[in-house]
Parts: sequence; structure tokens; C-alpha cells
Amino acid sequence: METTHRIHQSVLAWTVLVLLTSSVSAQNWPSFRGPNGSGIGTGDPPTTWNVESGENVKWKVAVPGLGHSCPVVWGSKVFLTTAIPLGLDPKLEKGWMSGSIASAVESGEWEWKVLCLNKATGKTVWEQTALKGTPKFKRHPKSTHANGSAATDGKYVVVFFGSEGLFCYDMDGKLVWQKDLGPLNSSWSTFKDMQWGTANSPIIHDGKVILQCDAANASFLVALDIKDGNEVMRVDRGDVATWSTPSIHSGKGVTQVVCNGYKKIAGYELKTGKELWSLEGGGDIPVPRPVIAGDLFFITNGHGKSPIYAVRADAKGTLTPGEDSKPEGLAWWSKVKGSYMPTPIVLDDYLYVADDNGVLTVFEAKTGTQAYRQRLPGGGSSTYSASPVAAGGKLFVTNEDGQVDVIKAGKKYEHLATNQMGELCMATPAISEGLLLIRGRDHLFCIGKK
Repeated sequence: METTHRIHQSVLAWTVLVLLTSSVSAQNWPSFRGPNGSGIGTGDPPTTWNVESGENVKWKVAVPGLGHSCPVVWGSKVFLTTAIPLGLDPKLEKGWMSGSIASAVESGEWEWKVLCLNKATGKTVWEQTALKGTPKFKRHPKSTHANGSAATDGKYVVVFFGSEGLFCYDMDGKLVWQKDLGPLNSSWSTFKDMQWGTANSPIIHDGKVILQCDAANASFLVALDIKDGNEVMRVDRGDVATWSTPSIHSGKGVTQVVCNGYKKIAGYELKTGKELWSLEGGGDIPVPRPVIAGDLFFITNGHGKSPIYAVRADAKGTLTPGEDSKPEGLAWWSKVKGSYMPTPIVLDDYLYVADDNGVLTVFEAKTGTQAYRQRLPGGGSSTYSASPVAAGGKLFVTNEDGQVDVIKAGKKYEHLATNQMGELCMATPAISEGLLLIRGRDHLFCIGKK
């Protein structure tokens, strides 16, 4: 009887998820990977386009500087961050770890900028220089000083530049407040002198700005009042450097913040910071954002073994599985077949995991049963840093060489098209009203049906 009740609850939660997703404004992609990090947009972006001929390319605009932050959309506005070097021409490498763990060798001042563009035309609405100076920490050769995506709720726009600070603007570009969260040395725990740069993005929920700040010298989760930047919650996480963005789940009277991590994957009550559940033994160098789908949280990490965990929303206590045991709070888990860099996506009943080597593994989301495993056409010869996004029953998966493969959603592999952007691509695309916004090394592209 209890099992039947749990199944009924699961089905109900899944139905609510679908209804909520469909009711989200078709215009808005408010943070990294869209509504609560789902990666799912509305409308039907084109399956094919051609950057050279202009087929299904609405506009293309040059973006100065370096940045891996993804476009964020609210209504008619697109927000983007970038870091512009002054007096130097920095290199941006690609490939798995770029063959090195060393920081980029460079010096000089940078400008950190926030850009607001018109979604219909790509023209600049406003731009603001958040600050100018010498970075407090170095970056990895394939990283930038503007990796974190903006977040907006339609009233405020919040951007995070790591050790350079947190900045809040109104929708017209006026600075509302700024906050220094201290030095954040984002280096691999084994090599603390190898500074790589932060990549976590802020999220906004119920009037609060939420940030997961895991670094070699500090590790905490913090919530601030979006109106004035005052802290309303902070909890010490006791982790090493991570590069993940948290996600939010609200249910049964409790809103929790779900955090990826190396020493600690955990869920925290937003109001108090109380730890609700935790996991140990995940992969190192955590990057993917937790994916919330109904009453399940999907978490993967690690550039080595890359496990996958499906955590129940009502989980409590320690969830670390043993060799032959699985705690009640875990719906299922896999020791391998997870992802190092890209965040997975749940579409309908399936979990799609595209790893950094271009291998797409698809699971039944509720059970973990593998539907298929397939190397993408762009895999093998190129690395994947961008996360897949979806709309119109299609997945768009982008590799670092700028190849975008379009895959039909479903339990069987069906490749629909291959499109070339013509430049390096590491940022995750955004989707708004059937428009696909793709950031390359030098340009922002708007792909849409003509």
C-alpha cells in the first residue's frame, strides 16, 4: 500500500512539473539553463540553419572580451556578461583540460561589463562597467573572468564575477547595490596554486539572491535580500572548490537549495540553512547544476568516474550508498556514465546525459534503466563544455568547435541535423520564444525560423 502511495505521489509530482513548465512565460530564460536550470525552453527553434548564408539566422552581433556566461532573457531583453582585457590579447584554449592544469600566464587590467541587448534585433540597449582592475586570481587557459551567467526576476539583474564581487542592477542598467563576498580561490583541491576562476551563477527565488561559493579558501552557501544585498542566510559547506550553480525545489512546505559538491552534495532549507540530506563520494571538480524534475533531483559530477544520483525530494540524513546498499532517499544511482562538464536534462520521461567526450546516454528518469548510449557526430574529435538545451521535442547539443547537433527527443536515438557556428563555443545556449541564442568566442547568434 505504501509503495502504491509513493508511485501515485511520483506521478502527481511529474504531472505538476509538466504543468508548471508549460505555464512559465514563453519569453523568459531567467538564469543559467533557463527556468530553475531545467534547460527546457518553449517554441520550436529551427532544426537547421547556416551562419554563412544567413539561413534562419535572425541576427549576429560581436561581443567584446571573453566570457562563458550564457545569455539570459526577460521579455525583450537579453543579458550577457563579459570581461574585456586592456592592452593584451588573451588566448582561449579548448579541449579536455587543455592538456594542462596550470593557470593562464598573463598580466594587466580588465573591465567587467554587463550587456543588455534587444532580443529582436541584437542592438545594445545598455551596457555597464561593473569594475575595472587587475583580477584578484588567475584563470585557467580555457576559462574566462566572466563565466557565471546573470540572473533576473524582471525587476533586478544580478551578476557575479567571483572575487570581483556581486552586482545588482535594475532593468534599465542602474546599479542598485554591490557586495564583496571576499577572495575566492577556485583551484583544484590537490593543486591550490593552480587558479582556474569561478563559474557559479547566482539564482533568484522569492526575493532572494542565492549563491553557492565553494573555493579552496572558503566554502559557503549564502542568500541575500535582492532589494539591498543584505545577507539573510549563510551556511558553511566545508567543501573544496566547485564550479556548480544550485537549484531550488519547493514542496510540502519546505523550500530547499540543492547543491552539487565533492565532499558534500546536499540539500539545505532555504529559510534557515538547515541541512536536510547529504551525499559523500561524488566525483571531483563538480561542475553540472543539479536538475530538478518533479520529486527527483539528478546530480552528476567528476572528470573521472562521474557517478549519477537520483535523490528523492523528501530525502533525509546521509544518502551515501554502499557497494550493495541504497538508502531510501535515493531512487537510483549509477557509479558511471555521468558528466564532468555539461549539465544533464530531463525531458518528458527521460534523463539525457551528454558527457564532455560527446557520448549521449539516455535513462528512464524514474528508474535509471538505460534507453540508449550513443556517441554524437561531434564527439571524439571535440570536447563538450556547453550543456544541452531542448525545445520543440528536440535537443541541441553544442561542442567546443561550434558544431550543434540536433537530436530528436525519445527513447531511441535519432539524429536530425548538424549545424556549424564557425567559431569556438563553450557557453550554454538559451531558448526564448522559439529563438536559440548561442554565444561563441566572438559573437552572439540568434537562430530562429524566418
